[in-house]
Amino acid sequence: MRDYGPEYRRFVIGGVATLIVVTYIIRLFVLQISSDDYKKSADSNAFLKKIDFPSRGVITDRNGKLLVFNQPAYDIMVVMNEARGRIDTTEFCNALNITRDEFNRRMNTITDRNLNPGYSRFTEQLFMSQLSDKEFSVFQEKMYRFPGFYVQRRSIRQYKYPYAAHVLGDVAEVSPADIENDDYYQPGDYIGKNGVERSYEKQLRGEKGVKILLRDAHGRIQGSYQNGALDRRPKPGKNLTLSIDFDLQALGERLMQGKIGSIVAIEPSTGEVLCMVSSPTYDPRLMVGRQRAKKHIELSRNVWKPLYNRSIMGLYPPGSTFKTSQGLTFLSEGIITPQTAYGCAHGFNFKGLHVGCHGHSSPLPLVPALSTSCNGFFCWGLYHMIGAKSKYGSVQNAMNKWRDYMVSMGFGYKLGIDLPSEKRGLIPNAQFYDKAYKGSWNGLTIISISIGQGEVLLTPLQIANLGATIANRGYYYVPHVVRKVQGEPLDTLFTRRHRTKATLSSYEYVVKGMRSSALGGTCHALAHYDFDACGKTGTAQNKGHDHSVFMGFAPMDNPKIAVAVYVENGGWGATYGVPIGGLIMEQFIHGKLSAASVKRASDIQHKSISYGTTER
Repeated sequence: MRDYGPEYRRFVIGGVATLIVVTYIIRLFVLQISSDDYKKSADSNAFLKKIDFPSRGVITDRNGKLLVFNQPAYDIMVVMNEARGRIDTTEFCNALNITRDEFNRRMNTITDRNLNPGYSRFTEQLFMSQLSDKEFSVFQEKMYRFPGFYVQRRSIRQYKYPYAAHVLGDVAEVSPADIENDDYYQPGDYIGKNGVERSYEKQLRGEKGVKILLRDAHGRIQGSYQNGALDRRPKPGKNLTLSIDFDLQALGERLMQGKIGSIVAIEPSTGEVLCMVSSPTYDPRLMVGRQRAKKHIELSRNVWKPLYNRSIMGLYPPGSTFKTSQGLTFLSEGIITPQTAYGCAHGFNFKGLHVGCHGHSSPLPLVPALSTSCNGFFCWGLYHMIGAKSKYGSVQNAMNKWRDYMVSMGFGYKLGIDLPSEKRGLIPNAQFYDKAYKGSWNGLTIISISIGQGEVLLTPLQIANLGATIANRGYYYVPHVVRKVQGEPLDTLFTRRHRTKATLSSYEYVVKGMRSSALGGTCHALAHYDFDACGKTGTAQNKGHDHSVFMGFAPMDNPKIAVAVYVENGGWGATYGVPIGGLIMEQFIHGKLSAASVKRASDIQHKSISYGTTER
């Protein structure tokens, strides 16, 4: 048995004593230097830091019409270290017209660090938000009885009209992810959730201010610390001027009542979006105040998906509007000349493959082929391009050359509009078809893409941008819905020209075809207008009724507006697409509709399409 002598025990006792001393030193270091718990406690006894929220920037349309503004609201804040066990809960609940269970739930949410990661019992926490003037006045009379509770004044968003919900977006309380991504925010703050409220959040929100108030030993406010020398005034958010024409937007939404689809109009010379309609839509005034969460849930459960912005998220076959891009490509690549004529025996017929077409004269060159929307012409054009091995070497090279033209026209990728959640659509390439057909395919295999069917998918925004590009004879600006940010230049993304691969001469012929269509072709309903409209219909095949599509611009020379209309299950392009497109053009060019057009608009507005109960 080992003998531990006095010398050994002396070392053990000394080591233990040293360990105890070191432990105390480390703890004192943590408390006095590393940890700010006691500093917070001391500061909180002497000071109350009140956040002074800035007013959010207002939003107007391109003509200065006020669309979004602010209205005073009040938040109830609580300092948990001061409030626990010191108030009459029943009286408090009566003052705010809430139940005891709701009171407990709110207090538990505040102290739950999973739900409120920034929680501190020494700082103000949000208890209840967005009290109206009436609710606040009732609570204010009794607030002195509730130690630890304070009122914080802020503003609440108000949307003046029931239009443009998908463009404007809305504002809601920040999520834990928002707080984690940006230390500007604290629990209870508000942030833009959709539309320009989201994409221009940093410009709209401004900068917070702070007021430092001095308290006495009983916690009572004595006034500003150092007469406000350390206070910081809030900086208001910047105002936005949208490119949207409010009257045009309102007309578009009325025309799309009872229909599913979209209208997008663009000013070709700038890329400014003049209207963006997604139908069904909703009233943005519903998404305000404490009822926002409830309304959002109701809208998200609606089978018609009113929250879904079809203008930038809906992926559709463009139908015959796509033929304009094919004509541009075939001309520019020398596959056809303006005089090249193809036959059409009620469609494209070759090696047992038939792609149907309506009756018209045959054979046809490009301009009348666009005017009559001949399927046969564009099928033959694609077949000859993909099969031109002497020019391209292989079907893969020909296909990728075709794809390059489409991408240059703004297809297959996001255009980059200043709204969240834009989709890219689909433009297939050689790799896509090699994988789908194990390398064994040719022009006949993919012939339907020549008429905007098959694998090709575009958003209505991309179709409208195609119209703007043709109007400009070969270039476009990235579409954008904000025309001006107060005190800031517009992002250069929206001021740079994007030129396509197609030649200027090819655009002149496509414009002639679209003008011919408006005068006596499939868009002949445009002929009665007093401006030179150009158009192209589309009838996109679908499992049910076909979709009605239109793309056009006006006037032909010095164009002011390009427009795309997409009405799901609307039938022929001339049924809904052309009449709606014509009215949109007239409203913007003249600033009003003629008496006859007012009647046509009313008829379209009150005409609904039956979609059954299938979820959209």
